[in-house]
Amino acid sequence: MNRRSFLKKAPIAAGAPLMLNGLSLQAMAEQSPLQRLAASSTNDRVLVIIQLHGGNDGLNALIPINQYGRYYDLRPNIAIADKGNRGVIPLDSTLPDEQQIGLHPDMLGMKELYDQGLMSIVQSVAYDNMNGSHFRSRDIWFMGGDYDEYIDSGWIGRYLDQLFPGYPDSYPNEEMPDPLGIEIGNSVSLGFHRDNGIPTSIAISNPQQFYNLINSVGVEPPESVADTYYGHELQWILDIEQKSNQYAGRLRELYERGSNSGVQYPEKYPLSAPANSLRNGLAPQLQMIARLLSGGIQTKVFLARIGGFDTHASQVEEYDASMGIHAALLYHISEAMKAFQADLRGLGLENRVMTVTMSEFGRRAKSNGSYGTDHGTAAPMFVFGRNVKPVVVCTNPDLNDLNRNNLKHHFDYRQVFGSLIQDWMQADDATIERTNFADFITPESKIELVGDPITSVDAIQFKNERYYLKPCSPNPANGLTQVTYRINAREWVMVELIDTMGNQLKVLVNEEQIAGEYSLTLDVSGLKTGTYIVQAKTSGWQDTTKLIVVR
Repeated sequence: MNRRSFLKKAPIAAGAPLMLNGLSLQAMAEQSPLQRLAASSTNDRVLVIIQLHGGNDGLNALIPINQYGRYYDLRPNIAIADKGNRGVIPLDSTLPDEQQIGLHPDMLGMKELYDQGLMSIVQSVAYDNMNGSHFRSRDIWFMGGDYDEYIDSGWIGRYLDQLFPGYPDSYPNEEMPDPLGIEIGNSVSLGFHRDNGIPTSIAISNPQQFYNLINSVGVEPPESVADTYYGHELQWILDIEQKSNQYAGRLRELYERGSNSGVQYPEKYPLSAPANSLRNGLAPQLQMIARLLSGGIQTKVFLARIGGFDTHASQVEEYDASMGIHAALLYHISEAMKAFQADLRGLGLENRVMTVTMSEFGRRAKSNGSYGTDHGTAAPMFVFGRNVKPVVVCTNPDLNDLNRNNLKHHFDYRQVFGSLIQDWMQADDATIERTNFADFITPESKIELVGDPITSVDAIQFKNERYYLKPCSPNPANGLTQVTYRINAREWVMVELIDTMGNQLKVLVNEEQIAGEYSLTLDVSGLKTGTYIVQAKTSGWQDTTKLIVVR
């Protein structure tokens, strides 16, 4: 039995996940060999990882519009319609045909983030010889290794160990008073393990109760333990418990000091789905992270979780493939991330945080007879943040070139994480080597996901390339003039002529339209000489242009 297995079985660890605001939280506080190197974090950047437990069906999250017929043939009982009120949401009509994708209809929040320049998509991510076991595949993603490697540490733990040498004996200290990494959930992942190190798990319902519990136990640890294998493991656990005690007051202080911006986080899926999937379990986790960051926490890596993606059966409702368990989960991610980004913006923290999703594997391209999908291989990863490049990386997966009904992958997961650790967290070469990502971010294999590290992506310019209202032509006008506008998704569009007081004079368009550029003729011959306004708007965009009428 190794330390990891021992700790999973030990009552002290198994019965004590830390809770903040009712959420289980594991503070990374492990024992390690002494490293007295003078090094510390050189920036205040934060990485948030969202783990999609169970294996997300990327093919129903990102529908390949350019291969819709083949997509439907592979999964006729769960396919999302290509049109209608609950049809796919075209992501970006400016992309080339081989990248034309439609979002699931419940991913409107992520569509809005993309249009604001706050989201990137990496298609077809996996690793060679994908393992179909949930547990083994999760370990592979967390350890940063190949399918046939067994590493006792995780890439996050090795990254933090390099960043903060001498942990845990020298911590907390004035320069780093907080946990290096924080995990939210009821289980301990391999990701935060250091070499010869393990994360902890202690439990209460909120920071105040956590602090009170730690200070009311009053049990002195033994002066010594037996010089045996299990005695050494017990000492390991006691050291971890001591480290967690040191963080108790600090976490309570940070949580009470922090606040949220008033943004409304989503609570429930508003449509039909099984009762156990209606509540948004991700939103309160992200809300808590935002509050801790607002309180001044210096933790570098957060891990949040949302489960339910193992959709072998009843992935969709039999009467409507656009609704059901998977739809609710996609809604939870989409709306929670939309609220999280808005909260960070309101708190003045948007430039510090980047978020990435991961799932142990995707689902098979061909659906099964139970309105579900079985374990597959490649799936997309989503990256969010003010400094992300709003791009779709790679073409759509080729549905005519499958491997036993599985999608072939284009990118290794380490290319994505390596890019973020190098370009976002600004890790040096030695740190990159410690994560085992160096071979995956060479000039030939590097994925460019991060924008300029000093200036943010110009979201306004990005959106104006996809949504716009051109000046009327001719202008001034005394008879007919052309009104030209563009939208980037199937949306309800309102185009109207108003006066300078805001009074509506004419409705030019009031209907649902597909993505594209539109031009219409406006007759102004009945209007008096003066200045008027043409206004175009959708649910997430609005623009105006001035029109002068002369006689």
